[in-house]
Amino acid sequence: MRADAEALNEQITASVSLLRRHLDWDAAVRRLDELNARAEDPSLWNDAAEAGRVMRERGRLAEQVEGVQRLERDVADALGLIELAEAEGDTATADAAVADLRALAEEAKRREIESLLSGEADANDAYLEVNAGAGGTEAQDWAEMLLRMYMRWAEKRGYKVTLTERSDGEQAGVKSATIQVSGPNAYGWLKTESGVHRLVRISPFDAAARRQTSFASVYVYPVIDDRIEIEINPADLRTDTFRASGAGGQHVNKTESGVRFTHIPTGIVVASTQDRSQHRNREIAMNMLKARLYELELQKREAVAAAAEAGKTDIGWGHQIRSYVLQPYQMVKDLRTGVEKGNPDAVLDGELDEFMAAALAHRVGATRSEASAAAR
Repeated sequence: MRADAEALNEQITASVSLLRRHLDWDAAVRRLDELNARAEDPSLWNDAAEAGRVMRERGRLAEQVEGVQRLERDVADALGLIELAEAEGDTATADAAVADLRALAEEAKRREIESLLSGEADANDAYLEVNAGAGGTEAQDWAEMLLRMYMRWAEKRGYKVTLTERSDGEQAGVKSATIQVSGPNAYGWLKTESGVHRLVRISPFDAAARRQTSFASVYVYPVIDDRIEIEINPADLRTDTFRASGAGGQHVNKTESGVRFTHIPTGIVVASTQDRSQHRNREIAMNMLKARLYELELQKREAVAAAAEAGKTDIGWGHQIRSYVLQPYQMVKDLRTGVEKGNPDAVLDGELDEFMAAALAHRVGATRSEASAAAR
């Protein structure tokens, strides 16, 4: 009993130490005090937008700081209860306290991972775009498998998923599709999934049952809110309208409700077929374009910050990040972090947290041992 309790305490202590470091503890506590003082100032509420921003930041920081403080209190209480129970020979109480420690260790791991979600837009909702690579039906089927994987991941976390655009393949799968994932830290979790994903399997579309390699790309960018101003010159836009594609019959759109924007200076293309109203699709597509331009600016900042860190793997758009092998063996391997899973069916059903946690740690420059600790 004592050995179990000591091991759990060491594990929690290590996680709390990392939490404090990632939060920049002293600065976080000072900032929370400042925000609490501002929240008590009646003049703050003269500006509803600023009040909302302050209260959101205050709530997020309070949850982080107070969560760590509560962890430390609960661990101390559990250890004290174990010591008292063992002195009195109360095995049942000691067992219950050790079970509490195990639950606290799990919470500490979760908080340790979430502490990595400290980027400028990490708390925002996210757009996730999947595009099939070269290879026709094979690649399009793989793109649809990836789309389902991310939808299942989001559903398991209780996030809301909205299909924004979908272009079906001629025989199966999708040529491209975009979903909006809404929930706490959706962009923070998903942002490291941008890149090229590779599938190796026996083709279900090949009568000779030959092994095929397919590629599809994933791009993630944050949904921006009213706090972020993005100016777009109308002269820089090309607008196209089109009929939304579908499976035929009643699903075919009879009017040109689909909207596509091309931002000429950057070459960014976005489209929406989410709504039957062209006006609404214009609004959705414009929000997507602003989000893409904002993500482009974030990438530029990150590139400048990472320029001095020579030798690290580039995890940006256009680079292969993960391989999913179904034949001749079964393995999913992340090529940036080295994380491997021998059950690709579970991964394709949305079990992605271990990959995301390790990639987050890798992205912020954590050591490999920290990445493993965060992922487990």
